[in-house]
Amino acid sequence: MSTTKPPPANPLLTRHAEALDLFGDRVHAVRDDQWDAPTPCTDWSVRDLVNHLVSEQLWVPALVRDGAMIEAIGDTFDGDMLGRNPAASWDTAARSARDAFAGPGALDRRVHLSYGDTAATDYCTQMIADLVVHAWDLSRAIGADEQLPDDLVKFTVRAVTPYAAELEKSGMFAAPVEPPRGADMQTMLLCLLGRRP
Repeated sequence: MSTTKPPPANPLLTRHAEALDLFGDRVHAVRDDQWDAPTPCTDWSVRDLVNHLVSEQLWVPALVRDGAMIEAIGDTFDGDMLGRNPAASWDTAARSARDAFAGPGALDRRVHLSYGDTAATDYCTQMIADLVVHAWDLSRAIGADEQLPDDLVKFTVRAVTPYAAELEKSGMFAAPVEPPRGADMQTMLLCLLGRRP
């Protein structure tokens, strides 16, 4: 009698799911009195930070599954996406992004981003990196465990290093910070992205 093994999980989707879960754990740890607390992201409160990530996840089905153009989506995901229950809003958005990237043939597509057409795999990689770094931001803001999983840190270092020099120019990241001597990989990653661990 022969048994068929399920196909191995796609490593990119595995990292994406892990990054969503990591950020989601931090969202669910936010206390009611912490939503207005400051974060390491200049000018963003905890609520602003979580809203940004919720909005980003909501873009994924439109771009990846539907092949929508940025102009067609317009300002649909601008403004407050959290409503009265931020954690539930996060859960819904995260599930929609996870399902869109995991859909049949989704990672073989190209998506229309603000800077041009991009492979869906590259878009997914960028989303993972963003989730990982912002999970640290959120952890620091709410006093949660700041240690990030090694696999996600290594993945993010590999992902952002080739274009790290361009990030400051985008206006979305502070200038890189010199890491301390003997810094571990997480510290080097955070310093590369303008954080002060």
